[in-house]
Parts: sequence; structure tokens; C-alpha cells
Amino acid sequence: MMNAFARSLALGVLTWVGGAFAPLHAEDRVEALLQQMTREEKLNLVHGAAEPAATSQGQAGYWPGVPRLGIPALRLADGPAGILTRQASTGMTATMGLAATFSRDDARANGLVIGEDARALGEDVVLEPYINIHRDQTWERAYNTFGEDPFLAGEIAAAEIRGIQQQGVMAQAKHFIAYEGADDVFVDEQALHEIYAAPFAAVIEAGVASIMCSYNRINGEYSCGNAATLQRLLREELHFEGFVTSDWGAVHDTLYLNRGLDLEMPGYRLGDNFLAYLDAASSRSPFDSVAQLAVPPAPDDALPEEPPHTAEPPPMSLPAPAIGLHTALEGGQVLESTIDAAVRRILRQLKRFGYLDQPPSHAVVPERTGEHAPILQKTAEDAAVLLKNDHALPLKPEDLDNLALIGPGAGQLIAIGASGEKALGHLDRQISPLRLLQELGHIHFAVADDMTGEAMPVSALSYRDDAGLWHEATAGSDGAAAARSAAVLEHTMQRGTALPPGTEHRWRGEFSIATDGDYDLNLQLLGAIGSLGIDGRRVAATNELGLHGGVLQPSEDNVLPTVDGVDNVRRRVHLSAGAHSLALELHGDSSGQPVQVRLAWVTPAQRQIRYQEAIEAARRAHTAMVFAWSRGRPDFALPGDQDALIRDVAAVNSNTIVVLNASEPMAMPWLSQVKAVLLMWYPGDEGGPATVNLLLGRVSPGGRLPFTWPVKLEDSVANDPTHPERQSNRAGGSTHYTEGLFVGYRWFDQQLRAPLFPFGFGLSYTRFAYSELSARRTADGALVRFKLSNGGTVAGDEVPQVYLGAPRNRPRGVQFAERALAGFDRVRLAAGESRVMEVHIPRRQLQYWSTAQHRWIDAPHRAVYVGASSRDLRLRASL
Repeated sequence: MMNAFARSLALGVLTWVGGAFAPLHAEDRVEALLQQMTREEKLNLVHGAAEPAATSQGQAGYWPGVPRLGIPALRLADGPAGILTRQASTGMTATMGLAATFSRDDARANGLVIGEDARALGEDVVLEPYINIHRDQTWERAYNTFGEDPFLAGEIAAAEIRGIQQQGVMAQAKHFIAYEGADDVFVDEQALHEIYAAPFAAVIEAGVASIMCSYNRINGEYSCGNAATLQRLLREELHFEGFVTSDWGAVHDTLYLNRGLDLEMPGYRLGDNFLAYLDAASSRSPFDSVAQLAVPPAPDDALPEEPPHTAEPPPMSLPAPAIGLHTALEGGQVLESTIDAAVRRILRQLKRFGYLDQPPSHAVVPERTGEHAPILQKTAEDAAVLLKNDHALPLKPEDLDNLALIGPGAGQLIAIGASGEKALGHLDRQISPLRLLQELGHIHFAVADDMTGEAMPVSALSYRDDAGLWHEATAGSDGAAAARSAAVLEHTMQRGTALPPGTEHRWRGEFSIATDGDYDLNLQLLGAIGSLGIDGRRVAATNELGLHGGVLQPSEDNVLPTVDGVDNVRRRVHLSAGAHSLALELHGDSSGQPVQVRLAWVTPAQRQIRYQEAIEAARRAHTAMVFAWSRGRPDFALPGDQDALIRDVAAVNSNTIVVLNASEPMAMPWLSQVKAVLLMWYPGDEGGPATVNLLLGRVSPGGRLPFTWPVKLEDSVANDPTHPERQSNRAGGSTHYTEGLFVGYRWFDQQLRAPLFPFGFGLSYTRFAYSELSARRTADGALVRFKLSNGGTVAGDEVPQVYLGAPRNRPRGVQFAERALAGFDRVRLAAGESRVMEVHIPRRQLQYWSTAQHRWIDAPHRAVYVGASSRDLRLRASL
């Protein structure tokens, strides 16, 4: 066995200096490794690979390293929020909720949890934070951002990255730049610098290890091959020294290496239809909204010969190492020095994080969920935004004596909510508000919208005129078998009827209904991947994005799992009276867990009963509390019947409170009819105690909106009907940011347009006063001082916000917002307490980007505003 000295020498850790061996400095170490690599080894380090199935944790990506030189392999795990692998992992407060805390301390603490979880799950690089600007909420991933303001997004992201990387885990900020889908985005130079590059400048200053380039084009060139943005903007202007990674499948040309790209991911071919697949999957119909598929009645003999095929990701194949690069090198289109530069940037980060000295452990160990709980609960509490309060909150004893909780989010915690890439949390930590409040008062619960439903009864099922369905079990069973089953299609752990792990099953037959209507058909699975077809058309399938390493998680496909913790794909289908063919197929996933399956439904009659039960519960109660939710679809609206439910509840109970689990604005046609609205976002695993603490007044709400909440969608800059060119993912494939830097509240201010709730808004259970403002220039920006006082009777958090006005003399051809956020803080004051606050304005906030001179220029003679939101500015001074 090689001893430590010999190994150090072989790996280039030691070098001969002055007649003795001495440790190499970091840069020398990197250069020594480069010199020892073969060309093939270098080429293998500028693209990802497939991790062997025996060790893979189902993470997004894998980087092979060079084992013979002690360069370890790396795992890259998706998010946000949290860590996405085949293992269950900590459910974090939604990213938009984290931004709503306006707290760098909360962001750093969440970063520590993310970094610690990554290490426990054997991951080395986390593909977060997501720091694009919330410009167009119709973009299906807008909920993943830190809001509409570049300064806020940058500050929260930088703090989170410091926490992540403090744990010895690399963070990869995404997506560079101006990303709202796969469109060609046309944006002017000033807006590109001041709005879209600003959060990336902040994370670069925080030392982010890597940045992901995006799918879209920027001004005609693909982002991952755009020399103007990668070379000039990112490296030369922002001085980024880490490595640039492509988004998955975003590389269209080997020559991107000449233009600033360092690492292609995933590195193995995904198929020509990968981007189209992603678009289709991410924009699929909203869950639980309205009738989505009209299915005609089937003829008597309409039974499909084969069940519909489960959606799977496009086929992946491993090409030869660094496909195309050999030819490019031989032909001189790519120089070996370019390959060396890309590898060097990656190795520098490995050295910086200690991976070259002590390779990361890829062992999976238990998460420290109990230790994380206080951080998660505090974040959920700090994120909550009180949007309206007509003396209804906090709850009083008479409320608790006769309180109706209405909606599925009361009986189960909507901890995660968002679809797509995210950790799915630990169900055993997700305690519902109902369970916690039942310990304190007399609570009535009405689900109103039954998401779990009931197993489809055997009386409705048949196969060729006999009762029940045809069931065939194949792989993993005691040989292939087929038998007609008269039992309901419900095989669960709760009933003790779960099927063996790894088995494959098919059911065929018909179901009959007596009346036309909208039926909720629920495909409920765990330990398996499957699909459901009606009348020869697929209506539901699990795990369509192929996430989590082929392991189906309980909260993957719906805002909530079933009440017994099974994944629930819920589709509302309009059916006519009569018989309809049915085909269900599944195969065990890679978890090794028993296969659970239930075919459930909610009939129109059952839905009406549950709805009326909710109205009657509200009528009998002193106070009614409706838990409403949204996943961003349909655009700017609550899904399903929730608007009507809130209106109907408020009509019979004048003390109606709404608790919202959402991450985007939506219309509120019922706002004037309710007494209070509390926005809880998706609060994560500890959201139950956090919600109850806020409702009871144990904690005063202190969250603030990180976006402007419009009265109607058309009020927003990207959805202004007079400017159709601004909307993302529109027909034609291009988006033009003709508004320049007037995004979010800047647009509303410029247009003199009143929002429903302004950026930075949030109410409290106490009241705060501002006074004694002063502002002065400093060498690195400006210092703003003022006095903040809590004039109420309870302790509370305030978020003082500092805005800069436009300069007195505006240079010709340069845009300036009427006011722009330039500083903020979050402070907790006891009742009656006052404190002198100091908020620093960075120098960059006092400058503008000159398109004519291609540089930053100071803009003197500015007004300074201080207040509680972008529209509630209490103090003004000159700077």
C-alpha cells in the first residue's frame, strides 16, 4: 500500500523546493494536476457523466473526477428549496417566503440547513439559489425566485450562499441571465446590468462557487454560448472566478467552451426532444383546478388492448467521452489551452473547498431534523405576511370556543406546495393546524374539497359484464398470473393490503356512472410509478418529471398527499353517464418499498355534500377560517371552487379569516368580505406550529411582500395588453423587455398605478413610528440613520426599508426609477421600545449604468426615503 508521503508526491501535493519536499500552494497544486492529466482526462472533466446505478442517489448530476490523481467525483443535487435526491429531505419554507423575511440572518440560517442536508445526503454541489427576477408571474417557475427587486434578491441569495458554503458544500446560483423560459430575450444594456445581473453580482461578492447558465437566448445568442454575457459581463465586469455550468441540455455547440462555458451537464445525451419535454411537463395542466378533459362515452366494446404507457423521461445514452471535442481540438476550433482554463476553474473550487485534500464523503447519513426544526419554524414565522386585519387576528378566546376550520390545508399541512424541483419534506414533521388547535379549543373541521376521496366502489367496476376488474401481476411475483378481482382497487399499508415491492400490475375493465358531471379521478400510488387511462386516453400519471431517482415521493404530484400519506395525482374529468373503459398500469419504483395503489374518486354529488358541510360549519361557528391554496395555475386565480367557497363562507359568517398557502399573487374578489388574510406561503416541515403561533398572537407577523400584488394581472408590466411583446413564452419565441428597468414596483410607480398590495407591504399586531432621519455620504456608499419606535402593546418585528429617488438632474437617455430599494433591515422591538437604526447603502446603489460609456457612473443629489413599504414612506431626506 502506498504510504502517505508517496501518495502526496504522486498526487502533486508535495514538490521539491530547496533540497526538500514542501507543500504546494493552491494554484501550484492545480497546475501540477493539470500537467499530470492526459488529454482524455481533461476532456472528461468538462462534461458530466452518469453515476453508477449502484451508488447513485438520484441527484441531478454527476462529475466523474480523476480517481488516479485524487480528484474526487462530485454529485450535484437540485433544488430549490432544499435538496432533491431519492431520499426524503428537509422541507424548507418556499424561496419566495424566505425573501419575504427580509432577513439576512434567516437566509444564512436556511443556507446552513441546506448545506448540512447536502452533506448528510452525500451531495457536494447544490443547484441553488434561484436568483432570476420575478418579472412575469405567468412563467411557471416564477415562484422559485426571491421576488422582483434585484437588491433584495441579491442580499437574500448572498446570505443563503454564505450559509451553504460554510458547510463545505458548493452553491451554484442560477440561471444566468434574464431567464423566463426558452425564449430569445431582448434586453437593453442598462436594464441587463442594473436589474438582471445585480443579484449575480451580489452572490459573486459572497464567493459563490459556480453559476448555471440558462436555456434561453440573450439578444439572439444562447446563454450558455453567449460571449457577451459569459465572458465580458460575468467574468470581466463582475469578476467571477468560479466555474460556469450549463443547465441540463442547454449546450448546442461544442464551441461554447470558447465563449465562457466550463462544464456541460448532464454530459450524456438526453435526446433531441429534451427541451420540448421539459416545456410540456412544466406547463402541464394545473392540479385540482377545473374540468380538464372531456371524455366521450365509450362504445360497449371499447376496451383498449394495452393500457396507456406511463410518461418517462427521454432516453439517455452515454456517448464517447467529450463527444465532438476531439474533432474540435484536432481542427483547431477549440484550443487545448481553452480546455485547460475550464478544468483549472473547476479544480480551483475543489481546492478551495478542501475536496482535493479530503475527498467528500458520499455516504448517506440521517438528517438532523430535530436540530433544524427551530430554524425552519422561525423562518416560517418570519415569512408570514399579514395582508389584511380588521381586528380579527390574533384569535381571541371566544374564537377558539367555536372555530370552524375549512379546507384541506387545515386538516393537512400544505408544507411544500410547489411542483417540480424541491425537497419534499418529512411527513412525520408536518403537523396540521387542525391537530394543534384542537388541543386548545372547540374546533369544527370541514374539508370542503376532499382531495383524497374514496376508493372507487366495486359496484361501479366491471370486466366483460362481470363485477370487478381484470388484474394481471407480472415481474417480482410468484410467476405471471392473471385473475379477475372483485375487490376495490385499494392496496395500501393502512389496510394491510399493499403489494410486494418491485412488482408490476395492470388492471383493465370498465366503470359506470349514472349521471353526467365533473368527476375527480385520483391515481394514488407509493412505491411505484404508474398511469391511468380512460376511454383509451391517458388522464393521469405519476412522476412525469422523472425526479428523485425514480422514487415516488408522497407529495410529488399534488399540493397534498392523501390522508394516509400516499402520492395523489388528481384529475377532474367531465364524463357522461354510462360505461367508460379503464386501464391502470404500474411498476414498482427503485425504493424497495411495498407497492401501494388506490383508484379513488369524488363524484359530483360527493363534492356538493362536502361543500355544503363547509358552509354549514361556518354558519354555526363564531369564527370561520378558510385555508386556501394555489400552485400558480391557473394564472392569477385560486384553483377550483375556492373563490366561491370563501365568498359563501363569508356570506354566512361575518368573522371569516383566510389563510393562504401560495407563492404568487392572485385575484381576491372576496377581499372586502373577509376580516383578515394571512399569507403563509409554503411554510415547510414546521409550518404547522408556525401558523398556529401567528394565529394565536404568540408571534406577531413581520414578513413583507417581495413582489407587487396587482389588482389584476394586466396591471403588471409583462402582462400589459398594450405590450404583448413583453410576455414570456409567447408565440413567436421572443420576449422583448421594452420596459427597461421598470420592473415590479418601478413599473407601478412610473405608471402611477395603484397595486392591491405594494412591494414591501405587511401588517403587524403592533404599530411602529419613524423619526429623526439623517443621511450622509461615506467612502463606500451612504449611511442612513433614523429612530424606530414600537408604539403598541406587544413585541413585533419591523422591516424598515430605504429607497433612493432619481437624481435631481437626470442624464439624457438614462432610465431612473422614481424610487428604488437601496437598503433594509429587520429588527425586533419590545412594546414601547425605541432604537436608532443605521442602514448602509452600498455605493453601487448610488450609481447607474451608462450604455453610452459602458461603465458605472455616480448619480449625485438623490432623495432618501424611509418607511414600511414602497408606498408607505414616512421620512424623506436629501443625499
